[in-house]
Amino acid sequence: MSRILLIEDDQPFRRALSLHLTKAGYAIAEVEHGRAGLAAHQAQPFDLIVTDLIMPEMEGVETIRALRKITPTLPIIAMSGGGRSSPEDYLSIARQFGAAAVFAKPFALNDLTDAIVRLLGTE
Repeated sequence: MSRILLIEDDQPFRRALSLHLTKAGYAIAEVEHGRAGLAAHQAQPFDLIVTDLIMPEMEGVETIRALRKITPTLPIIAMSGGGRSSPEDYLSIARQFGAAAVFAKPFALNDLTDAIVRLLGTE
């Protein structure tokens, strides 16, 4: 069973993602910001990480950069609802720093699952 880490500061949204991915057959761990995500991944590496971009403590782009240094081949999915700018601006930057897939919130949960299947090669 593939292990996925969800890094998302919005607890209700994080919980919804976790429930959906658990039903899809993945082992899910949840944290609320990038610093906690890095610690969790260093303690026990994950097969894939889904991260928000706008968060307290450590934002998603910083998190992606740090994860790339630790595990260069780790599949990372970035998601954003925007902030001061449009989500596409943040997602473009996330791609430049190594996100393999990006999603603008809101998005269809099945689209996320499809991306995970593709990135993990579990089709």
